[in-house]
Amino acid sequence: MKLYYSPGACSLSPHIALLEAGLPYELVKVDIRAKKLENGEDYLKLNPKGQVPALGLDSGEIVTEGPVIVQMIADQASAKALAPAHGSAERYKLLEWLNFLTSEVHKSFGPMFAPALNDEAKAFFRDRVMGKLKYIDSQLADRDYLMGKQFTVADGYLFTMLTWADRMKFDFTAMPNLAAYKARVAARPQVQEALKKEGLAQAK
Repeated sequence: MKLYYSPGACSLSPHIALLEAGLPYELVKVDIRAKKLENGEDYLKLNPKGQVPALGLDSGEIVTEGPVIVQMIADQASAKALAPAHGSAERYKLLEWLNFLTSEVHKSFGPMFAPALNDEAKAFFRDRVMGKLKYIDSQLADRDYLMGKQFTVADGYLFTMLTWADRMKFDFTAMPNLAAYKARVAARPQVQEALKKEGLAQAK
């Protein structure tokens, strides 16, 4: 498999999933602005959406959309329990988390990366993200991970966004559960390996 990624982008989530799953893969770096691969190839020919992540399968098929990719990875290494079994009540709970993270948290982070957006607009989205993170903090009161005791692909996704929050100087003082969670996930060897392979500073 080939993971098309941009360092520190949302492609970090499937990168973590691949390492946690113990599956063989190749990293292919994408210049998102230029829509080019490192060898100069046009990324849009591979993925017309022009975004990361994208997962190139051995069959030649390209799969896009992070929440779908991480489930596919989890299902290829079911013994690792990165996702509950298909059809189980717990699987639907995982889907609930993945949908919440992608539609409510991820999409609210996006505008804060836009250079053209003014400070007032960015403050609006910052407050929106903070509200979502406070909800997550409340859900982590008696859990090690989003699904309980077991690390799942949803945790890699949330952790990715928490690294963005770090870059934007979010204050987690009032969210002790989330702060402890972030440190717990960051301490996982596979998470640190993903950060190292992408040339990112290790999480604190």
